[in-house]
Amino acid sequence: MEFADLSLGYTVHSEQAALANAYMHSDAGITAIAVTAVPCGHCRQFMSDLSVDGQMEILVEGKPPAKLSSLLPMRFGPQDMGFKDGAFPVREVDLALANVTSDELLQASLEAARKSYARYTGSPSGIALATKAGHLYKGSYIEIAAFNPSLSPLQIALVGLILAGEDYSAISRAVLTEVNGAKISQKGVSEALLGVIAPRVRLEMSSAYRK
Repeated sequence: MEFADLSLGYTVHSEQAALANAYMHSDAGITAIAVTAVPCGHCRQFMSDLSVDGQMEILVEGKPPAKLSSLLPMRFGPQDMGFKDGAFPVREVDLALANVTSDELLQASLEAARKSYARYTGSPSGIALATKAGHLYKGSYIEIAAFNPSLSPLQIALVGLILAGEDYSAISRAVLTEVNGAKISQKGVSEALLGVIAPRVRLEMSSAYRK
């Protein structure tokens, strides 16, 4: 996924999209991924938090299966930050909205924030998108030990929207939920991306607190 007029840092690689989709469906873990070419270094680093033991198999047609550990030797991952495990299996953070609401989209953004993998900054966040057809797409922040390959909630929600066959022009609302006092915010990058793909949609903000 590439976005015109934005920094290349907003690009979502296909491997990231596939793994993020599995994460949003609360998969227990990924044992193998099939790609048309050997993943780039950016994707290998992203995979390192989703396959901490490096045993994820990379399958490329015409080549023997390769473990992530062989493609990314001496990798930097969760263990280097003091953690024994990674993003899988998905664990929920105990969060609640600062204000009680019956708004379905606000509740969905809270659910997405609860599923965040944000152990390095402790800044869980989630977004929910509504479309004109009445569909809803959620995105949870996935943070990587090396920081740069991390995916924002909006990038991940857009993966779901595109995989469902909808277009950016279908987006009618966007709600981002963040924790009060978080070290980092997804607001700026989300507004920048929305401004390109859905300029008429204003990003709504919602606050949550840890129980």
